[in-house]
Amino acid sequence: MKSFLRLAIFLIGIQLSAQSTPWSEDLITTPEKTNYQKTSTYAEVMDFIKTIQSKSNLVHLEFMGTSKEGKGIPVVVMANPKISSAEEAKNSGKPVMYVQGNIHSGEVEGKEILQQLMRDILLGEKKHLLDNQILLFAPIYNTDSNDKMEKGRRPSQEDSPVEVGIRANSQGLDLNRDGIKMEAFETQALVENVLVKWDPEMLVDLHTTNGTWHGYGVTYAPSYHYAGEKAPYDFTWNTMLPSIVKSIDKNYGVKLGPYGGYSLRQGWPAKAIYTYNHHPRYVVNQMGLRNKIGILSEAFAHDRFYKRMNGTYGFVAEILEFTNSNGKKIVEINAKATNDAIENVKNNAGKAKKGVRFKMVPLEDTFTLRTYDYIAYNNDKGEKRYTRSGKIVEIPNVQNYSKFEAEVKSTLPRGYFIPKSMKPIVDHLKKHGVEVTELTSSKRAIGEEFIMSDLNVSKRKFEGHFMANAKGEFKSKTKRFKKGDFWVDMAQPLSNLIFYMLEPQSDDGLVTWNFFDDYFKENGIDSKPVAYPIFKYYKLKK
Repeated sequence: MKSFLRLAIFLIGIQLSAQSTPWSEDLITTPEKTNYQKTSTYAEVMDFIKTIQSKSNLVHLEFMGTSKEGKGIPVVVMANPKISSAEEAKNSGKPVMYVQGNIHSGEVEGKEILQQLMRDILLGEKKHLLDNQILLFAPIYNTDSNDKMEKGRRPSQEDSPVEVGIRANSQGLDLNRDGIKMEAFETQALVENVLVKWDPEMLVDLHTTNGTWHGYGVTYAPSYHYAGEKAPYDFTWNTMLPSIVKSIDKNYGVKLGPYGGYSLRQGWPAKAIYTYNHHPRYVVNQMGLRNKIGILSEAFAHDRFYKRMNGTYGFVAEILEFTNSNGKKIVEINAKATNDAIENVKNNAGKAKKGVRFKMVPLEDTFTLRTYDYIAYNNDKGEKRYTRSGKIVEIPNVQNYSKFEAEVKSTLPRGYFIPKSMKPIVDHLKKHGVEVTELTSSKRAIGEEFIMSDLNVSKRKFEGHFMANAKGEFKSKTKRFKKGDFWVDMAQPLSNLIFYMLEPQSDDGLVTWNFFDDYFKENGIDSKPVAYPIFKYYKLKK
C-alpha cells in the first residue's frame, strides 16, 4: 500500500511539474510580453510559427497564397500523426476544421489567441484536440494591413491595444465582403487553397464587434443562408452553440450570446436585436451554401485586450472540444446536406422554387438579452435621451432578428448553359470549385431565358462596385448550344452556391457584382430588353 501511495505521489508530482514548466521566451506572444499593450507584427507571427515548428513534429506549414505586397499567408496544419497534404488528410478519415483570424487587421485577438492555441495544442495541455480531427489555423489572414498600425484606429476598443492595423487589405477591399466576387488576392487564396483544396467541415472567423454595449464577452452567429440546406445550420444553432454557451461559462467564465445590435431609437429596455446580413459575400455565410458549418465569433469591443483574448480563446477552444467529440456527426450532417442538395436537383428541377432575395425577420422564439442598462433623462429641450450605466441587466422577451425570408424566389434548374463568349464567368465559377464541362458536341435544352427589362445600378459605390439589381421575367424557350459552349450540371455538391451566383435576380450573385454590365450595355439595355446570357434548363432534348 505504501509503495502504491509513493508511486501515486510521484506521478502526481510529475504531472504538476509538467503543468508548471515555464515556456521558453520565444513561445511568449507579443501581447503577453508587453502587458497587452501591443499586438503582433507579421514578422512576429511568422517567428512564433517557426518556433512552434522547431519544437513539434505534429505541425506542417504551408501558405494559402501571397498578398499584393508579397507576404505569404500562413496556414498551420496540426495533426497527430502529422499531415502534410490535403490528400493525406482525406486518406486519414479525420475531419478538417479551419479557424482564421485577422480578416480585419484592427480586430486583433483572433490572431493572438490562435498563436496561444497552437502552443497549447502542440506543446501543452490541449494535445487531445488532435485525437479525432485535423486543425488548420490561419492566424494572420490580412497580412499586409496588419503592420500599418496607428493609434485611434478603433475607438470602441478604447486604445486596447494602443495601435492596430487597418480594416481593408492593400487593394482597399474588405476581405469579409469579397466572398462572391473574389477580387482580393487573399480571398482567391482562401477559396482555392483552403475551402476547395482542404474541404474543411467547419470554418470559424474571428472578429471584434464595432461597439454595441451588450453584456457578453463574445457573441456568435451561424452560417446564415436560407438558399442552402438547413441541416448544418440547425445543428449549429440548436445543438452545437447551446452546448458551447454552457461549457465556456463553466471553463472560462465567459458569457456567450447571439450576435446582434439594438437601437435606442426604439426606446428602453431593448425590444429586439438585429444581426448582420445573410449575403454569401461574408465568408461564414458562404459555408452554408457549401453544405458546411460556419461560425462567426465577435469579441466584445469595450473589454480590455486581455479579456477579449480570454473570451475568444475560450470560444475557439470549446468549439474545438465539441468538434473533437462530435466530428463524425458533423461529417455525416454535412455529407447528407450535400447529397440532399444533389437529389433535390435531380428530383425537383423545374418544380421547386428557392429564394434569391431575402428580408430579415425575427425568430419564432424570443430570448433573454444580457446587456448594460441605460438610464432615461430629459435634455434641455425636453427630449428623452438615454445614458449607459455600469450595471448589467437581463431583459426578457427580446426578439432576435436573425432569420431570413425569401422575398423573391426562382425555379431550381437542372443546370445552366453558358456561351463560350462568357469564358471569364466559367473561369470564376471554377475558382469557386464548381464543375463546368466544355461541350464537345451540340446540345438542345428546354428551359427558361430571363429577359431583362431594366438593370438598376446603385449611385453609391460599395467595395469598388455600383451594385446592380436586375428586373425582368423568365420566358420558356428551347435553345441549342454548340461545341465550345459550357454546361453546368447542377447535380453536384455546390449546386446551392451555383444557383445563388447565376440566378439573375439574386441579391448577391454575379449580376449584383457587375460581372455582366458590359454585356448588357453593349446589347442596349438602356433602350430595350436584353436576354440574360446564362440559360437555365430543366430538361435536355435528344
